[in-house]
Amino acid sequence: MKRCQWLDESKTDYVEYHDKEWGVPVYEDKVFFEFLVLESAQAGLSWYTILKRREGYRSAFANFDPKIVSTFDSEKVDALLQDSGIIRHRAKIESAINNAQRFLEIQQEFGSFSDYVWGFTNNKIIDVRTKDDFPPATTPLSDKLSKDLKKRGFKFVGSTTMYAFLQATGIVNDHDVDCICRQR
Repeated sequence: MKRCQWLDESKTDYVEYHDKEWGVPVYEDKVFFEFLVLESAQAGLSWYTILKRREGYRSAFANFDPKIVSTFDSEKVDALLQDSGIIRHRAKIESAINNAQRFLEIQQEFGSFSDYVWGFTNNKIIDVRTKDDFPPATTPLSDKLSKDLKKRGFKFVGSTTMYAFLQATGIVNDHDVDCICRQR
């Protein structure tokens, strides 16, 4: 069975994530918020570093409930900076809180974050890869999403981070052309 060439198949939890989650289209706002927090936390780090701390993030960030996270105050930030289950980076923690507030604003404006983000592709999955080259770091779509989120006040949502977000949430199908998950 062939999988994406970037995957370290010696890490069973990574293989399970690849096979069951990565690139599966997401439509639930809570899952979108989870990936937004995790992908933003990843900036400058490997995805596997974040994946290993996912449960810590679930615990620290109220099971990714944006309504609760949006209310976190400076005392909560200080407590999170002591939490070894997450990446203890003040700006990333504060960005998750800010992004929860902005996320709720998008839900208010569009009815759901899902409607907002899928609107960038007219509700279609974008199939980027036609051969087994390495995926790009950014695309015009990730540039556009990043720019719009930044305009709305989001933090840690650069184009590279947003491309990883689009891949993870299945808005972009970026599995290698011969990967077992490609046709899912």
